[in-house]
Amino acid sequence: MGRTTLSLFATAAALAAVTGVAVVAAPSGDAGGGSGTARATRSAARMPVQRSAVVCPAPTSSEVAETTYTAFSPGAPASAKAGAGGRDARRTADLLPMTTTSSRPPAKKDGKKEEDGKKGSGGKAPAPGAGPVLTLKAPGAPVTATTDRSDAPALLGSAEGPLAPGYTVQQTTAVAAGSGRGLHGLTCGPADTSFWFPGVPTAKGRQDYVHLTNPDSAAAAVVDLELHGKDGRVAAPAGEGVTVPPRSSVPVLLSTLTDAPADNLTLHVTARSGRVGAALQASDEKQGGDWLPASEPAAAAVLPGIPADATSVRLVAFAPGADDADLKLRFAGPTGSITPAGHETLHVRSGTTETVELDGVARGEAGSLLLTAEDGGRVVAGLRVTRGKGDKQETAFLPAVEPVGARGTVADDRAKGTSLSLVAPGAEARVRVSAWAAGGGTPATRTYTVRSGTTLTVEPPVPGGGKGGYALTVETVSGGPVHAARTLTLPQDGVPAFTVQPVPDNRSSVEVPAVRSDLTTVTR
Repeated sequence: MGRTTLSLFATAAALAAVTGVAVVAAPSGDAGGGSGTARATRSAARMPVQRSAVVCPAPTSSEVAETTYTAFSPGAPASAKAGAGGRDARRTADLLPMTTTSSRPPAKKDGKKEEDGKKGSGGKAPAPGAGPVLTLKAPGAPVTATTDRSDAPALLGSAEGPLAPGYTVQQTTAVAAGSGRGLHGLTCGPADTSFWFPGVPTAKGRQDYVHLTNPDSAAAAVVDLELHGKDGRVAAPAGEGVTVPPRSSVPVLLSTLTDAPADNLTLHVTARSGRVGAALQASDEKQGGDWLPASEPAAAAVLPGIPADATSVRLVAFAPGADDADLKLRFAGPTGSITPAGHETLHVRSGTTETVELDGVARGEAGSLLLTAEDGGRVVAGLRVTRGKGDKQETAFLPAVEPVGARGTVADDRAKGTSLSLVAPGAEARVRVSAWAAGGGTPATRTYTVRSGTTLTVEPPVPGGGKGGYALTVETVSGGPVHAARTLTLPQDGVPAFTVQPVPDNRSSVEVPAVRSDLTTVTR
């Protein structure tokens, strides 16, 4: 037998082994017979994700602040088929400290003494290389930890197996005094290569830091920071080629990137090499502060969570790409949608940032802002919302939110001070909201109907028993798409301290194509 024939048989044997494994691991449970090309083509199936990873930036440099971390996993959704990894209930999810390269000065003490330690553990703040800050052991039961250290590092969270679907980590910091005093809330996100932050300033009175976190343990990431204002791109040479070492987080003060102070800019974070987590923390000397979530370019934007008592609402919009964006504005309140008088449309030139003040848009009613770009344009949009008056003001930022989809998740909810904004920009929809308690409490569930073109603001159900805060899941039961945001309000000495987090689809499952064996490839 010739050498060519032997090679052909070896190749066929190898392919048979590979395709045989593929047939066993195929998501569709085809119990029928047949082999090779005789097997019927099967449709793709939704499978639970097998690994999730998120990064949390360093929470604060204030010595009069306390940060609460909450980790939660609802487990695999009912619509997904359990895989082999989903049956391994022995796995855990850990939140581990990373190295933080600090480039920001510590906040003023304001006469208050810092207290060491991580609440509830008696130990010091987590340090790089130390053990987990949190360990999640089972779906459906959130776990929490707190720290009041001003040098608390960035954290890396990872979950595998049954804990990976919907794995969520919430970071909530209460700053008692000084610049940025108020409530800073952030849902820790995955690493990526591109982030948009509309509504950042480099002006006096604000100290905004973008935190760049590299979860890779082997290679550095190289990042570019671009600023775009009302006249186009702003020269920011210091933002080019920022190096983020492996397993590290680097905060960059935005005002150091340019010599031209401005109030309303859009920041674009792009990774030349590697992937990073990016989060932007805004601190104002008079109006408090919060984390500013990233927004994605889209032809339509839904921004839920405008409180009824908002004293200021500022829309910041940026048009990426080569096309201008002509936007139609609508406010979706509890009874229907209206067009804000005098702000029916907004024209945003390509590559520029536009702002519009919508202070009277709420008219004492909680709601959402709906934007629609005409003629194929796209927009990146966000809202800066202020509550309170005089020296008792507090600010939060609302990004454009993707639909809840199959299921969205938000952690660190409190029995008092938690509200949920649900908006149906199109058809009427029904959603199921479930509350999951820490410490062995009893889950609670409630179903809501959101009428077309309205925003429904509710106090979500509270689980029975348990200890401390809890987690919420929002599932679309029927009807059109629903967009959601969670507002947490924890007043501080007359300041309406609050923070708003989007609740998009938590991507618990992924579509996996069916695979079948086909040995005819060796004869082609």
